[in-house]
Parts: sequence; structure tokens; C-alpha cells
Amino acid sequence: MESHSEPLQAFLGGVGLALSVHSLLVLNGSVLGVSGFIHRSVRGDLVAALSVFGMILGGAVIRLLGQAEPAGVLPSGLPQKIFSGLLVGMGTKLANGCTSGHMIAGVSRFSKRSFVATAMFFLTGIPTAGLVHGRSLVPVGSTDWSLGRNGVHIAVVLGALVTLWATYLMFPAHIVKGRVCAQTNASTQAPPSPRSCELHWHLRLFANLLTSFAFSVSLHVGNMVDPRKVLSFLVLPTSVAFDPTIAYLAAGALPLSIVLYRYARANEEPLFTGQWTVPRSDKIDKRLLAGSAMFGVGWGLSGICPGPILVNLGLASFSGGETVGDAAWLVSMVFGGFLV
Repeated sequence: MESHSEPLQAFLGGVGLALSVHSLLVLNGSVLGVSGFIHRSVRGDLVAALSVFGMILGGAVIRLLGQAEPAGVLPSGLPQKIFSGLLVGMGTKLANGCTSGHMIAGVSRFSKRSFVATAMFFLTGIPTAGLVHGRSLVPVGSTDWSLGRNGVHIAVVLGALVTLWATYLMFPAHIVKGRVCAQTNASTQAPPSPRSCELHWHLRLFANLLTSFAFSVSLHVGNMVDPRKVLSFLVLPTSVAFDPTIAYLAAGALPLSIVLYRYARANEEPLFTGQWTVPRSDKIDKRLLAGSAMFGVGWGLSGICPGPILVNLGLASFSGGETVGDAAWLVSMVFGGFLV
């Protein structure tokens, strides 16, 4: 049995990831970091929980469209998956991020912390994947340049993001920026309108939901939800099983993310709020190094990270697929975060 690299699908999936990350940044001033969403949601953060729901919803919608099956499972057993999730949970909490928060959002900002974290992901993930899975991965055959069944998924991503930005354009600037909620009327000293404040809050929630949803579908388009693709990339070109699909995903996501961050933030403040919640620290410390290394080992053990696990749970929930391993991975990740 052979697998096939899918450069066009992966590249367009990467473009969708970049557009989703940038939309949340410009509208809400927030980083689309999936591990952070998971860790905060279990502590009662409503916005984070809605983002987690958006990720799962993306997988569910893909399945309801009848266009995909859950990603193939690896031969690794349940204990290995649990250990992988535990390492990823502890690592993402220590390093304050995973592949979405550091490798896409952070690198696009030229964050020194994110460059170091991303390097550690691969320095530990590559040898782990090679040692554990190097002999079990199938050879890679010819390149598939088609979109496969992903044409409709790309349309779903674009539809979600267009809907989000159209919603922003529908409302006056003083409402979307929440100015009526932050100050009284200058001429009448009237209190802010509760209805306007509620609308502003709902717009911010809507932005989190749709960007996470679009990010989720983009992960599927880019093949990031298939652990075999990830592991076949981590084993490097020295292996007959090397699959460059994930490299094409990065080629679609990273250059566009960098350009958007540098040249598409004309406003001094986010459009839906008055403050940025983007990390500014460049401190390289033991927590960052240790956490990133732990994440890399966990990633190399299973080929799964926080975003894809949520997408696959959404896929499996509506297909009768195997959810025990994915659910166990997610629970162990959450537990790992609590340990830290």
C-alpha cells in the first residue's frame, strides 16, 4: 500500500489557516492558539470554550457533507496515545503554545520565543517519530495534484470568513469597537446601551466561533488531521516513507501569515475591541525549552496535536468512528495541563 503527497490540497489548507489566524487577530486582537483554548475552556473561559466548539463543529460539518471519513488510526496502542496527550498537555502549558500559537501565529510576528519553540518541536519530534514509527509507515508513491473532495471544504472556509467580515461591515464602528460600552455619552452623560454592549460581546464571540471553524476545516483540507501524513513528514527525506505534504501546508500558511501581519494591520487597535492580547515577551527560559521539547516528543509519538484532535473528534462523532483513542488523548492532554 502506498500513500500520496497532496501539495495543492495542503497549500490551500495552509492559506485557510493563515486567513483564519489573521482574521481573529485583526478583529479580536487575539492569537488563535488551540492548546490555549483547550486549557482555558476547562477552567470556565466561555470564549475559549466557544473556540473549542468551533473546532469540533468544523469536523462535524465536514462529515455531514459526506465528504470525508475520520483519519486512519495508527497501530500505536491506547497507553501510547495517553502518554502522548499527557506530554502535549504539559508541554503546551509550559511553552504557552503549540503548532498554531507558535508555529503559525508566533512565527508570523517574528517572535523569538516562537522561533525557538518551533525549532524544539522539530528537534524532538523528528527523532521520536523516526524511532517509534519509522519502520511502520508505508512508502510514498506518486504526487496527487488534484483537490480530491476538498473543493467543497475550501468553499466552506471562504464562506465562513466572508460571512464574518460581512457581519463586521454591517454595523457602525462605534458598536463593533464597543465604545458605547466603555464610556458614557459625551453630551448627555447617558449610560451605555445594554443592547449595544450585548451586541458587541456577541460579535466578539461570533468572531471566535467562525475563525476556529474555518481553521478546523483548513486543517482537514491541508491533511494535518491525518497522523500518518504528519509522521511521514517528520521522518525526513532519508526515509522511503517521507511525505512532503505538511511542508506544502507550511508554504501556504507561513509566508501569507507574515505578509498579513506586516502589511494588513492598518488599525492601531483591533476592530472588535480596544486592546491587543498578543504575547510580547521574548524571554527564552527553561519553561519554554522544556515545554517545547515535551510537546515535540508527544507530537512525534502520535502525529497528533490539539487542533487536529478536535477536528477528528467532530468527524468521528457523526460517523460512528472510533473515538476512544482520540478522547483519551484529549483527556490526558487536559490532565497534563492541570499538572503544570
